[in-house]
This record gives sequence, C-alpha cells and structure tokens, in this order.
Amino acid sequence: MHRYGSVIRVKPEKLEEYKRLHADVWPDVKKMITECNIQNYSIYHKEGFLFSYFEYVGDDYDRDMAKMAEDDMTQKWWNVCMPCQEPLETRSQGEWWANMEEVFHQD
Repeated sequence: MHRYGSVIRVKPEKLEEYKRLHADVWPDVKKMITECNIQNYSIYHKEGFLFSYFEYVGDDYDRDMAKMAEDDMTQKWWNVCMPCQEPLETRSQGEWWANMEEVFHQD
C-alpha cells in the first residue's frame, strides 16, 4: 500500500459548487476509483487550498491511473470539477494536483 497526498487551489467563487459536487459524487466515478485500487480517498479544504489523501493498494499505479483517465464518465466528472480548481505553479510537469512529500506517518 502506498499513501498519496496532493494539493490544489480552489477558486473562491467556486468553493460552494465544489462542495456541492462532492457531497454527491457520481456513482460511476466512485466505482472507477475503487476499480483503480484507491481506498480511503478524502479531500479537505483550508483557506483556499484543497488537500487530497488516498491509499493505493494495487500493483501498477501508472496502469490504474491510465485506466481512470481513459474512462468516459471520469473525464466528464473532471470537466465539471476542473473549472473550480487552480493548479499550483510549483506542480511538476503533467500534474494537475501537485503531489506532496510525506514527511511523517504513524501506523
């Protein structure tokens, strides 16, 4: 199992829309998250930033992320959510959400 944390800004005028969307995530999107070996997925908000945490339990992260990215319903979901977000300038090439370095974990 590998833990992932990432961060992105939420546009202030879109925060309530983003919360509303995530209060009722589309069932097909939730199913795809599970099919791609993601567990314990959470998103938090603080002062204009969204923090995402999930645990990956599969054996080929790149393959599973490609599967998710190719899914039509997931693409539609992202197209609804992305206008609410503003990526960090410091993110790595190819990232939308900026990956974060884990500096502490206690089992």
